[in-house]
Amino acid sequence: MTRPQPQWLDWARKLQAIAQNGLTYAQDPFDIERYEQTRAIAVEILATHSNLDNGQARAVFANGIGYQTPKIGVRGAIIQNDAILLVKERATGLWTLPGGFVDVNESPSEAIEKEVWEESGFQVQAVKLLAVFDPQKHGMALHPNHIYRLFFRCEIVSGEATPGLETEAVDFFSEDDLPELCPYRNTAVQIKRMFDHYRHPEWPTDFD
Repeated sequence: MTRPQPQWLDWARKLQAIAQNGLTYAQDPFDIERYEQTRAIAVEILATHSNLDNGQARAVFANGIGYQTPKIGVRGAIIQNDAILLVKERATGLWTLPGGFVDVNESPSEAIEKEVWEESGFQVQAVKLLAVFDPQKHGMALHPNHIYRLFFRCEIVSGEATPGLETEAVDFFSEDDLPELCPYRNTAVQIKRMFDHYRHPEWPTDFD
């Protein structure tokens, strides 16, 4: 399900990208000043239309360096006995597939294996890339940054359910009995799609 992106967020993201790219390459002090002003406008747009103040908006939205590109997040789908592994976030009190952002010098598969271990206590092996989703095309809650999310099917190698620093509970849930999900991380439709892939391992990777 595609969710229309509000015009203000589109404007803010574009202005932020123009500003960050300009600050990366500009040499003239007057150009640098103009790009800083452009970035400030992007931050103000985000703060005006969200629950963030200017400082918070700048911290999550406009603190990057280098050429602006979408961020990459990873999520792990671990299914056993027709139930999928979810973790409960301390920050939101909501449930999600384990995962997070990919760090520099880390491949996507390395990232998801690390995130699952840190958040659930299970050591896993990533065995297949199931989907590459653009959240704004899948009815997900709005996020300041443009993020691509990579969903991997993972298999448990060892370990036991153990919450981590960012999680307060770990459990398996059936497809028809999902808990309240964090809308920024994944949707019920996406999780159900992971079950579909589990039942049809021959399917190709989803994208967009």
